[in-house]
Amino acid sequence: MEIRQFGVGHRRQVGPPGTVGMLGVVLHSDARATISELAFAKGASIPIHSNPNTTWFIVIEGGGFVLVGEDERRVAAGEAVLWPANIVHGARTVGGTMRALVVELAGADDANLRGILQGQAKRLGPGEHPVSRGEGHLAPRPIDPEQRHAEGEPE
Repeated sequence: MEIRQFGVGHRRQVGPPGTVGMLGVVLHSDARATISELAFAKGASIPIHSNPNTTWFIVIEGGGFVLVGEDERRVAAGEAVLWPANIVHGARTVGGTMRALVVELAGADDANLRGILQGQAKRLGPGEHPVSRGEGHLAPRPIDPEQRHAEGEPE
């Protein structure tokens, strides 16, 4: 078993040149992917940049703004933003803080070239009987900026 520590006391300055008010820690990095935790202070920013890898920016606490191409949107905890390979992107906070996990996958998205490798879930215990694959979908979630403001989410 391997356990990696992150959070307060484990972060350092990271990010592309020009990054302001952000600390982070790399949890994993190999030829397939890099996984990092980022902590943004009030008024922090990752400057607009691009890279050759498909990246998911997953907000786990607080909120702020992200930019993809020319589209800037507000994001909050519980939302994940896709940063496609070779498309400019950035992130910032204004009046609040934000924590995010960043999963950077090697290269551009190649989902159209091959399918996802399917695994098989099994019950633990005598006989290890196969468990059928679960099916489902997420419930629709209307995005109402007024409701977010009323709930105390960052502006």
